[in-house]
Amino acid sequence: MRRPGTAAIVIALTSLGLVAPATSATAAAQEYRCQQEWPGRDGNVRAWTDYGCDGNLLGVTPGDDRFWGDESGPFQTIAYKEASSVMNSGFVGGRDVVAFYYDKDYQYLNGYVCLAPGELWADNLTDNYFANRPGQVVNDRIGSHRWVTASECGAGSWLT
Repeated sequence: MRRPGTAAIVIALTSLGLVAPATSATAAAQEYRCQQEWPGRDGNVRAWTDYGCDGNLLGVTPGDDRFWGDESGPFQTIAYKEASSVMNSGFVGGRDVVAFYYDKDYQYLNGYVCLAPGELWADNLTDNYFANRPGQVVNDRIGSHRWVTASECGAGSWLT
């Protein structure tokens, strides 16, 4: 009677072994895709609909965009709360950090996150949370962005 229990444990452990490499492979593929998309320091921020800098390119700009859900600016209606990966290829120095906000008009209190120029990109926004908005995942929730200095970003606000 112990054999069925032992068999179940072996099957469970085997399946765990098969899941871990697939997860690692997915992360590696996302990282590779972002590396392919990296343009060098061209002064822009970018966002994509899918993880790993894949899917539709939602926008590219060296400037700010107060509302990703309107018909003006580089990030327009389709971009509103659709980003799953972002990139900071801005020039280093001064306002070289991109702050992404949950709401339009850079509303700090409703939640924000920052992407440092040295981080280059965040290839999967599902493992990041907005500062000032506990438990709110960043994925598919960006409403605006602007360029800021590192001192404007608090602890716990950095994208990885």
